Amino acid sequence: MKPISQSSLFRPTILSAFALLMATGVFAAVKAAPPTASDFALKRDGQSVNRQLLEPSSFAGIVKRVAPSVVEINVQIPARRISLNPGEGGFQIPGLDDGTLRQFFGNQAPAIPQGPENALGSGVIISPDGYIVTNNHVVANAKEVTVTLADGRELPARVVGCDAQTDVAVIKVSAHNLPAITFALSSKVEVGDRVLAIGNPFGIGETVTTGIISATGRRAGLGLAYEDFLQTDAAINPGNSGGALVDIEGRLVGINTAILSHSGGFQGVGLAVPADLVGNVVDNLVEHGKVVRGYLGIGIQNLTPTLADSFGLKTAGGALVSDVQPDSPAFRAGLKSGDIITAVNGKPIVSASALSLTVAEMGPAVKLTLSVARDGKTDEMAVTTTNKPGEQSDDEQSAASGDDQGILNGVGVSDLDANTRHNLNFPERFAGALITQVDPASAAARAGLSPGDVILGINRHSVDSAKSAVALSAQATHRPTLLKIWSHGHTAFVVVDEAPSPSAP
Repeated sequence: MKPISQSSLFRPTILSAFALLMATGVFAAVKAAPPTASDFALKRDGQSVNRQLLEPSSFAGIVKRVAPSVVEINVQIPARRISLNPGEGGFQIPGLDDGTLRQFFGNQAPAIPQGPENALGSGVIISPDGYIVTNNHVVANAKEVTVTLADGRELPARVVGCDAQTDVAVIKVSAHNLPAITFALSSKVEVGDRVLAIGNPFGIGETVTTGIISATGRRAGLGLAYEDFLQTDAAINPGNSGGALVDIEGRLVGINTAILSHSGGFQGVGLAVPADLVGNVVDNLVEHGKVVRGYLGIGIQNLTPTLADSFGLKTAGGALVSDVQPDSPAFRAGLKSGDIITAVNGKPIVSASALSLTVAEMGPAVKLTLSVARDGKTDEMAVTTTNKPGEQSDDEQSAASGDDQGILNGVGVSDLDANTRHNLNFPERFAGALITQVDPASAAARAGLSPGDVILGINRHSVDSAKSAVALSAQATHRPTLLKIWSHGHTAFVVVDEAPSPSAP
């Protein structure tokens, strides 16, 4: 497997190649404030690119039209304290497992400070009133976000919402009459189509590169729950994350996200989240501050030619059901392990990832008709999607982040299930509460907490569920408050201080 290097802060994990559990829902959504504009709508153009035209000798006209829609994003990431406890996923120092030495630290290894960091990325203006799409890994841990427009203006931005499952985020600046980009239908993009990548590589300024679409529907094993990348050989480098991938008519076909590279720089394999998926996530984040996905409750895998032959099928298209969760929509509809789903509402399903994306984008409470092959016959089965079990309702999230919840004011938490543990690569030996939302204006955000982190303890008391996290938070009398968290593969101690920051008005 090739090493994976990405264009900013994204840290990949390993996904199983065998099964994709479709127990999906909100994984990491940051909500700063309800959207103020209910008439938000992306500019879309559903026509295929004109493939009969001769390629022009210059793309200058397209660049002049599109480049003002691409912005530079500067992010300040707050300081943290990193655990040095051996065996807990943190950084380790030889000798700290010695009991005599550790007794001087209360049988706990010390935590070392990790200073504030600055990071660069790119973004794309998607509405005249200041909504901008970028990557989740660019802004997820941000303390402050500053956007530099093509005309040189520097504007502060707030995080509207983040979705770690697709690596898409939305931020907003206070401005008007901005040049919003037009979305193409990425489902109509074909291998060989010419594309331009526009972004801010290495922080040197807006840069344009060109190439073709090398592949579609690419799963690259980046650890995302939903991977359906466009692959391109247009040069993408660190800092390009969140920038635009456009066709020769200047329409957005994808958001540049990652590179596959031995060196960490451009080697001809760039990945972009397709515009159709971006648009679905953006609509959810702007309207709800989170992404709500449909759930069937099945484990699925790709149907290889060998498996297809074993099941008596002539072709390998479809998704093989490997598991059905008890009392799930799929269970109630009569689906069984060994069924092959070949279509949803008449749309052919070519792979497990295609089925996962299709159902997720439908949302909950949607009636679907599945074409299911079983014992040599294909029948139609009706099923209604639901929310992921354990996913909090809006009322429950409000209760978890209400004013009476102490240090969890502005923070949404939920319980960990097996699928979330797998996606996060969260060790089985740990218990905790998953952070699903963080208000960027909260004390928790100032301390560096972000969606996808897991609270392991509060004031040296263990947390084993969302309920216990809320209870311990409400009972906490010591200020500031010490939290132990698990984040990006290691443990860390974080101090949450509810006192106003010096820069607060």
